[in-house]
Amino acid sequence: MNEPNEASVISNSWDNLKQFTPARIALGRAGISLPTCASLDFQLAHALARDAVNIPIDFSELEQGLSLMGFASLTLNSQADTQQKYLQRPDLGRVLSDADLNYLQHSAAMIADAAIVVADGLSSKAIEHHALPFLKLLLTHLQDYNLAPVCLVKHGRVAIGDAIAEHYAARLCIVLIGERPGLSSPDSMGVYFTYQARSKISTDADRNCISNIHGNGLSYEQALTKLMFLITEAEKLQLSGVNLKDETTDTLTDDDPKWVNFLVD
Repeated sequence: MNEPNEASVISNSWDNLKQFTPARIALGRAGISLPTCASLDFQLAHALARDAVNIPIDFSELEQGLSLMGFASLTLNSQADTQQKYLQRPDLGRVLSDADLNYLQHSAAMIADAAIVVADGLSSKAIEHHALPFLKLLLTHLQDYNLAPVCLVKHGRVAIGDAIAEHYAARLCIVLIGERPGLSSPDSMGVYFTYQARSKISTDADRNCISNIHGNGLSYEQALTKLMFLITEAEKLQLSGVNLKDETTDTLTDDDPKWVNFLVD
């Protein structure tokens, strides 16, 4: 049986809206099925999302980039020592491995204003694509702060930053992490901010999240604007999380349609 040609594909009345979003809308149909092109595109997006979750993180480029900027880094591991265990046991991804926790406890004492943590999370590609460009901007804006070494954590989840911030007695904890891949954004990065983060005390309600940082989402500059606003307000109010609201605004223009994301996939 021959595949339907383009002329046999019935278009969708929403087709003109596709320019505003990478989401899968107005795919059309061929008979009772999706057109071949749309079906293959979906399979590719699904494969890219799976790869983002399963491909191991490589921190070498990030370590080198930080070194060239004059910043020290420290590579750590969570208690989830395999990718399978990381996916099946979220609790283990929130805790440093015994060896690394012992290393921190016996390392030279250091007091810092801010602790920055980078974790692969659920998308190693997000960190490989976006962490270094964002850190270049962030570290420039934090030059007046005493910073702990940037901690690079394999198989880490957001809460793993609490113990690291506590070790350095840091007021500010900033965690960059790969977000769960979507079918239109396999490399989306999130930034979580916690004021006075402490292990076994801080909860998700104490954190602020800046999400959707990728090529078709939030830009590095806009994400940084939001983060610096949160840091400034947190220093004034001495809190973060649900009691600290992001009051920055994003201006959308007709020349920048990539900002509109219907999140339908």
